[in-house]
Amino acid sequence: MRLADWFVMCGALAFVVLYGLWRGRGSNSVNKYLLAGRTMPWHAMALSIMATQASAVTFISTTGQSYVDGMRFVQFYFGLPVAMVILSMTAVPIFHRANVYTAYEYLEQRFDTRTRALVSAIFLIQRGLALGITLFAPAVVLTVILGWPMRQTTLIMGAVAVLYTTLGGAKTVAWSDFQQIMVMTAGLVAALVAAVLLLPGSVTFPDAVALAGAAGRLNAVTLNLDWNDRYNLWSGLIGGAFLALSYFGCDQSQVQRYLTGKSIAQSRLSLLFNGMAKVPMQFFILFIGAMVFVFYIFERPPLLFERTELARIQQPAMQSEYRPLEDRYNQAFENRRAAADRLLQARHSGDTGRWQEELRAYQSAQQEFDAARRDGVSLVERAGGTKGLVDTNYIFLTFVTRHLPAGLVGLVMAVIFGATMASISGEMNSLATVTMVDFYKRHFRRAAPDHHYLNVSRAATVFWGCYAVVTSQFANRLGSLVEAVNVLGSFFYGGMLGVFVLAFYFPRVRARGAFYGVLAGEAVIFAAYFFTKIAFLWFNVIGCLVVVATGVLISRLESSRA
Repeated sequence: MRLADWFVMCGALAFVVLYGLWRGRGSNSVNKYLLAGRTMPWHAMALSIMATQASAVTFISTTGQSYVDGMRFVQFYFGLPVAMVILSMTAVPIFHRANVYTAYEYLEQRFDTRTRALVSAIFLIQRGLALGITLFAPAVVLTVILGWPMRQTTLIMGAVAVLYTTLGGAKTVAWSDFQQIMVMTAGLVAALVAAVLLLPGSVTFPDAVALAGAAGRLNAVTLNLDWNDRYNLWSGLIGGAFLALSYFGCDQSQVQRYLTGKSIAQSRLSLLFNGMAKVPMQFFILFIGAMVFVFYIFERPPLLFERTELARIQQPAMQSEYRPLEDRYNQAFENRRAAADRLLQARHSGDTGRWQEELRAYQSAQQEFDAARRDGVSLVERAGGTKGLVDTNYIFLTFVTRHLPAGLVGLVMAVIFGATMASISGEMNSLATVTMVDFYKRHFRRAAPDHHYLNVSRAATVFWGCYAVVTSQFANRLGSLVEAVNVLGSFFYGGMLGVFVLAFYFPRVRARGAFYGVLAGEAVIFAAYFFTKIAFLWFNVIGCLVVVATGVLISRLESSRA
């Protein structure tokens, strides 16, 4: 990065953090530190919720996902608006009226301590692991830009995040998120405009859209019902709705955001805003990836975007295999570019028959290009590198660092780093809350001064920061980060959602049914993962239904014996 980039990035991040710390001053009690004194307006909560989701994973991996697989990932969010309406009518008023710090406190009120402890533990496991993935994403940025070792970069980012979160509390997190969304919006718009402007002068924006569509990169909706397909309309509407219900209704990192609201109405507005804004936001981010794909039709991309593995196959010992592959790859690139030029000429001519002929040639050239990249991955494996390498996470970063002008690179980097800070701070805050409220205060020291619990909350924040640094060392093996974090959540969210459905809608279900229902749901989810090829979004549906069915059955058996 150049001096202007460092200036823009550091200036933007400093403004966001200092503004948040200024707005969050006075968080000297547990209530203020964990729930911002329940004083937050709807717009601050809404943007904080969005920022907590929009980690660096969103910008780094989602754009890369669109580059290699098109925009069909957007279907993942189609069920979210439905979930937001349901939660606004159910979870928001229930949690507010219960006057709880965590969603899991309510489970003890409704069932028993054992059920609360089980679900709290599930949350800590899945959110703690996801935190490591979230931390890994910006470490990828620093590694690509500065060439620092991955372990060093995760340690630096983890330390900064812990310091920021420990000092601030929920109010600082929310107001920093509010400003960060503004920076994110500016950075994303700038990245899209730059991708379009960097295209050859003869390629217009409609031409770019046509090329992306012809290569299958604008496939936003897939209508076929395929249980093994991760992203189609039905898995998004149904599985995505269940995942969103779980994430926003059962995951403390999201529940805590709207528990800070000054009223039920304000919290409802924050969720409904996300229901309206999330799908367009994700569509926009995926579209950026599609435009980056078009840019690389005319600008030769590297054979592999992961520089370390590319260097591995470029070493002298591999030249006998690498050189022929490189020549083939370069030829495939030239063939694709020539095919794209002919396709655009056919488009401008208005000749439908010629368009269809050139379209087939263009798609064939794309397949040859993709095949050369796949052979590059195979060569990495033969050279002793990562098996099944997925370099999705490096695509957008390569485009930004190599092709954007000075200053704009810094702005995009500020977006990525700031998004990570927003997401990590919110997740650490929620993990510390559950650790202190649901475990320490409930099981170890039930009566202590408020400042004692405040110090415990801060200590818990430090612990989870260290935990994130350790688990992030393994994230590089997970492929596409945006998929990895959602697959991980789907292992647990179905079970968590099921027990809250029992709590809200089945008044006759007892504690034993709820507890064993969660265990049964988790067992079935992991069985589906290991023994079937069902797409992960359906895990949320399966787990929830199994929990509900088991809980109802056990409770009825108990009632019949009484």
